[in-house]
Amino acid sequence: MRVSHSSYYESGYCNYQGRIKPQGHEVQQAVEWAIAAGYRHIDTARVYGTEPQVGAAIREAVRRGEVKREDLFVTTKLWNDRHARGAVVPALRESLAALGLDYVDLYLVHWPIGQFPNGSYDLTDHLSTWRGMEEARRLGLARSIGLSNFNQSQIEGILAGCEVKPAVLQVEMNLNLQQESLRAYCASRGIVLTAYTPFGSLLKGGAGAGATRVDDPALVEMAGRYNKTVPQIVLRYLMELGVAAIPKTITKQRVEQNMDIFDFHLTTADRAALRGLDAGLRTIAGGKWADSPQYPFERSEE
Repeated sequence: MRVSHSSYYESGYCNYQGRIKPQGHEVQQAVEWAIAAGYRHIDTARVYGTEPQVGAAIREAVRRGEVKREDLFVTTKLWNDRHARGAVVPALRESLAALGLDYVDLYLVHWPIGQFPNGSYDLTDHLSTWRGMEEARRLGLARSIGLSNFNQSQIEGILAGCEVKPAVLQVEMNLNLQQESLRAYCASRGIVLTAYTPFGSLLKGGAGAGATRVDDPALVEMAGRYNKTVPQIVLRYLMELGVAAIPKTITKQRVEQNMDIFDFHLTTADRAALRGLDAGLRTIAGGKWADSPQYPFERSEE
């Protein structure tokens, strides 16, 4: 399984009070722009409500001859209410029907927190859920399988009994939360690390006081020296850390700007300065599940 550190687009989007559902065809349009700009990895999830628009964009790009299906790397995710082993394959089949695809390239367990529709917690063992993921892979419905938002201990529990190890771990990573120890752990286990929310609270809201913002004078000065924007500097930094960053936007200019990061390299001094901005601040803490025994973060990170 291969995930590049370049052309990855996340189809979910949010305001700063939480994730919002698409109201029109803006996600389809954004994915079409992304494919036209050269993106080849598209990230979505059942809970985002964007799978139908992602699928429509893929079909349109294929119809226009811009890509073939096999040129694209499509990821979607298993939601918390389908953690029972026998529920995993049916959940993926539902996602495939929404996408209009025969398979996805990567299927992730979205959170390590199981939850029934009535709000009570489903404490299905993670390894049991993973058996369902392995079945999805055996059936050819997912080419690769992985995890999202799992901590190191939870990953170890799966590695101890799995037949197929997780190919990918997707977690929040940005200047304010650089996850150095988790990066090292994943590298030691041969797990590709993908960074969602790569801008964190850089642009607006989230993470609270002490978070680095886009108008930080040092970042503005650094970006100016490279003739780039601050978000482009951040994406380049994550790429040079060996992380596949997945920015999300529904603005055409930003879709294109987020791809324009391959014509420069950060200096050692600038990488060190960016490393020094790590404050351990989360933008997405999942605090509404903090009372779950399967909550993956330190309670102080809520």
